[in-house]
Parts: sequence; structure tokens; C-alpha cells
Amino acid sequence: MTTENPAGPNKVVLGSYSSHPAAQRAVDILAGGDFPVEHVTIVGSGLRLEERVLGRWTVGKALLAGLSSGAWVGLLIGLVFWIVSPWHAGAVVSAIILGAIFGAVFAGVAHGVRRQAFASMSAVVADRYDVLVDAEFAAEARRLLAAMPVTEQPH
Repeated sequence: MTTENPAGPNKVVLGSYSSHPAAQRAVDILAGGDFPVEHVTIVGSGLRLEERVLGRWTVGKALLAGLSSGAWVGLLIGLVFWIVSPWHAGAVVSAIILGAIFGAVFAGVAHGVRRQAFASMSAVVADRYDVLVDAEFAAEARRLLAAMPVTEQPH
């Protein structure tokens, strides 16, 4: 069984990096050398899901987040009504207040249903990031990267 290069059959590996920022720096070096970067691809291998815990998620924090996001939605809706109708600015204030109330209520209900005591952020990360380039551009890309090598920075 043969394995195909996920980026296409005419791509060659310029380098492998342990972090996505390092792979991006390699592409930045190519871009700085006026290389046609539209022929470059970054491919992550060994994918896994990481969930970073940001902190405790309390009812108070949920209500505050819902209140603020609801107020922003209310502001947007209020401004739209103010622009397209002859209402006074009081409509904007009313929309902000109603948006804040509905946002807080929905956030409180969602927090109660979710029953999770922490906030987190999920991301798909890779063990290795390969920088690939179309075969016909490989020699020029290697020349540019050799002139200014990419250094891995601790993460």
C-alpha cells in the first residue's frame, strides 16, 4: 500500500519543525526573499486534541459574560433600528438593557445545564509540522532557508 503526500504528489519537504510558529517562520523567511509562497504548504502530523483549562467557571462569571455579550447584541440591534426608523436614541438604550437581561438569563441557564466548573479552550495540535513546496521551486526555497535558518524557540 502506498501513502500519498496529503499536500499533493509534486511536493517535497523543505523542513520539519516541532511547533507551528517555527514552520510559519520558515515561510516568513521565504516570503521575505520574494519567494512565491503560494507554492508552500504546512502539514501537521500526529494530530491530537488538547484542552487548555483557563480557570474556574462560576455562575457569576457565566452571568457576567452573558450580560456583556447580550448588551453588545442589544447595542447592534438598537443601532440598526435607530438608523432605519424615526425612533429616538431611547430605543438603543432599551435594546442594550433587554439584550443584557436576555444574555444573562441564557448564560445562567446554559451554565446550569452544562454543569462544568471550569472554562477551557480546545485546539488540535500536531507533533510535527512539515513545510512542503512544489518540486520545481524546491532548490530556490532551500537556498533561501539555508541563508537564514529557522531556529526553534521553546514553547
